[in-house]
Amino acid sequence: MTPETITSLMSETIMLALLIGSPMLILGLIVGLTVSVFSAVTQIQEMTLTFVPKIVVVLLALLVSFPWLIEKLTTFTINLYSTIPQLIR
Repeated sequence: MTPETITSLMSETIMLALLIGSPMLILGLIVGLTVSVFSAVTQIQEMTLTFVPKIVVVLLALLVSFPWLIEKLTTFTINLYSTIPQLIR
């Protein structure tokens, strides 16, 4: 296995991890910023006000994007397993 092969495999893995995590992270960021602005405008400093909406939105985003996530992970795993003979050489 050459260093180029390892580098290519690692970059593909990192890109997949970023792609899979991004919907939940982006929606959590948007909700967090929205709640922070609301909290600053109304001067309500309650911790559950920022925590609960983010959890709910991230869980909903995970439920909505779950089939897509499973498809991406399954495709990556099948491609990885099918290239094991070439990687060993």
